[in-house]
Amino acid sequence: MGELVDFFLRSRHFILFVLLEVLCFYFIINTSNYWSATYFNTSNRYAAQVLAWSNAANEYANLRKVNADLALENQRLNAQLTKALQSRPEAPAEYRADSAFADRFKFTVAKVVDNTTQFANNYITIDKGSDDGIRPGMGVISPTGVVGKVRVCNHHFSVITSILHSEYLVSSQLVKANEIGTAKWDGSDPRFIKLLDISRYKPVSKGDSVVTSGHNSTFPPGILIGRVLSVAPMPNQTFHDITLNLATNFSNLSFVYVVENRLQAEQEQLEKQVDNEK
Repeated sequence: MGELVDFFLRSRHFILFVLLEVLCFYFIINTSNYWSATYFNTSNRYAAQVLAWSNAANEYANLRKVNADLALENQRLNAQLTKALQSRPEAPAEYRADSAFADRFKFTVAKVVDNTTQFANNYITIDKGSDDGIRPGMGVISPTGVVGKVRVCNHHFSVITSILHSEYLVSSQLVKANEIGTAKWDGSDPRFIKLLDISRYKPVSKGDSVVTSGHNSTFPPGILIGRVLSVAPMPNQTFHDITLNLATNFSNLSFVYVVENRLQAEQEQLEKQVDNEK
């Protein structure tokens, strides 16, 4: 307390000067319309700027919650869209999918906690595991396209084999050309992927969308994989050399959706039974 008193005694002249300046400033503002208006406008401008900075800081602090809410909303919309597509497939008008088939896909939102893109075989770790109903073999998509397939799980985490893996294949379909092929990463650039097994005698257009085909039990049909970037004939072969721009940007992957096909085990069991009888 004594040191505080000593400080005021030592600084009494400066403190008096500051008080007199504030008093003069007060009298100037209150006795002059011009300076009063100037002060009012200036203070409002700076107050508005400070308020804008405060709002921007609050919005930035809430981005994590906003992103999580958007991911949950996308999960709901994905389920509704997939159900609608499964209920109305490209088939004769008299065909109608039964309710179990239309509702066979379920989506679970998860956050990416680790992700590699620089290796020949890349993996992704998410914060959902067996306690959340995740199992090996389930497909994984992003809000923009295909991501990969669940490889292993524990109670709270799962590791996904990324589509950026040299041995991972995805049954694919060219939308305009209506041709079935296989998407496979060549291990070079994480922005691009190859589309294999498309006959060079089939017309392929740059910009054509490539989506998951109905010839797999992992993904719903129609999930975007990429768009055709370039088309060229493969030397000494009867196939196109097709490069796609990947729809999913793996460099900033934050949220993904794990796809459960409720009828997958039933389908694969039947197909395996047929293969064993051959």
